[in-house]
Amino acid sequence: MSLESIEHRLTPLLPRLGSVNARVKIVCDKDGVVHLDATQSPAVMTFADGPADCTIRISKANLEKLIDGKLDPMVAFAMGRLKVDGSKGVAAKLTGVFG
Repeated sequence: MSLESIEHRLTPLLPRLGSVNARVKIVCDKDGVVHLDATQSPAVMTFADGPADCTIRISKANLEKLIDGKLDPMVAFAMGRLKVDGSKGVAAKLTGVFG
């Protein structure tokens, strides 16, 4: 899975990010960063590092499962497959977007 495939999977979800109303950075280990700015309408996705209200650290494989609805975000967090830095409230809002 490449970050381009992540872009392809996340693009349809961008309109649903409006409820998050925050900037989220998803760090996929050494593979790169996905930055979602849901303070704008519509939300904007880039692959550049930037300031975020919430940073999520997850492997690319687990991010793919999360986007596809095959991995529950709360279970992933509890099992240590997903780590959250910053606003836990923003992270909680994302659970309604994925899956």
